[in-house]
Amino acid sequence: MSIKSDNRHLYLQVIDRLKQDIEDGVYKEKEKLPSEFDLAKQLGVSRATLREALRILEEENVIIRRHGVGTFVNAKPLFTSGIEQLSSVTDMIKQAGMKPGTIFLRSSTQSPSEEDIRRFSCSADEEMVVIERVRTANGEPVVYCIDKVPAHILPETFSHGEESIFNILGDEANRRITYAVAQIEPIGYHEKISPILECDPETALLVLKQMHFDETDEPVLFSVNYFKADKFSFHVLRKRV
Repeated sequence: MSIKSDNRHLYLQVIDRLKQDIEDGVYKEKEKLPSEFDLAKQLGVSRATLREALRILEEENVIIRRHGVGTFVNAKPLFTSGIEQLSSVTDMIKQAGMKPGTIFLRSSTQSPSEEDIRRFSCSADEEMVVIERVRTANGEPVVYCIDKVPAHILPETFSHGEESIFNILGDEANRRITYAVAQIEPIGYHEKISPILECDPETALLVLKQMHFDETDEPVLFSVNYFKADKFSFHVLRKRV
């Protein structure tokens, strides 16, 4: 099992070998890896070389290190999407071959915050409808959603039973979302949301904040979605100009 020299830095060879072993099922998802001493011995490299490889694998979310416990293989994301593609959470879950569901938490009408006034270019008298839900995939909670919509956009009879907020806006408000400006950032354990999503203490969250615009370039929806980082993976295509 030892590493054979191929004129590259040894830690790069270790990375490739461990990734291949995980792909081949030598080490399965959520399985604990051998100790650094044993793994370095098996691969025929120094512990310093192994630690550098493990550091990079952790940055790439291939493994997760739990202090005082050991190193484990990370579960592969169930859902992956190009962040340049504007898809609803419902569509992402369906594309993964799973059944989307919704746990409705609450809906309220609030005065706009200063940020809302700036985002929506509205007056301080404009009311905002705030909807909080948990989205599920095959019954498992995977996303915590907070959606804000100017009250005048939604009809008084709009239904909370519709899973996709995109469909609510399109079917009940005649507002078709065409694009969004997005910001994504990782956060650690969230005192309120992580337990609702049944996250392990080590499981991070990906927060996707998006302002959505309709065909007339009017801002109609601001959403904050908290994704379980071990379930979702986002990527972007970048082109040289």
